[in-house]
Amino acid sequence: MKSLIKILVLAVVFVATSCNKSTAPNYQFMPNMYESAGYETYGEAAFPNGIEAQLPVQGSIPRGYVPFDIENSTAGYDLAKATLNSPLDSTHVDLNRGKELYDIYCGICHGNKGNGQGNLVKREKILGIPSYDDAGRAINAGSIYHTIYYGKNAMGSYANQLNEEERWQVVSYVLKLKADLEK
Repeated sequence: MKSLIKILVLAVVFVATSCNKSTAPNYQFMPNMYESAGYETYGEAAFPNGIEAQLPVQGSIPRGYVPFDIENSTAGYDLAKATLNSPLDSTHVDLNRGKELYDIYCGICHGNKGNGQGNLVKREKILGIPSYDDAGRAINAGSIYHTIYYGKNAMGSYANQLNEEERWQVVSYVLKLKADLEK
């Protein structure tokens, strides 16, 4: 009989404790941190214009963005060609990385050797890609960077795909390809 009572007491204790959910806190110290009031993006707010979504402060620059002050025009291209030089010195130029980026973004049209014979040209999807060593195409670091940044003719801009340092690595590699073709 005593063992039956012990088993019954143990069963009651087991059932009573098994339903306890100890992972949920019984008391929230700062309930606003757990259940915050959500704001609608274009709903009413405490700002002077009454809208929650605000424009950034005038003149602010996004993190990681470096402004390019030369405009997208023929005059801007000529200015870049005349004045723009690579900020990378010889210790920071990485031709292997430049080659990788060039093969990804440029080689499909311009060819891996810079001779204008990429896969799209060979398949006649794009026509008229000149070689880097063409006499009438006196390119330099500034003109290449401007073209990568804004695009030119049928070529679009690669400013969103390549950051500033990567663009200069590609410029260095293109100049190397040009030198190799002119030999």
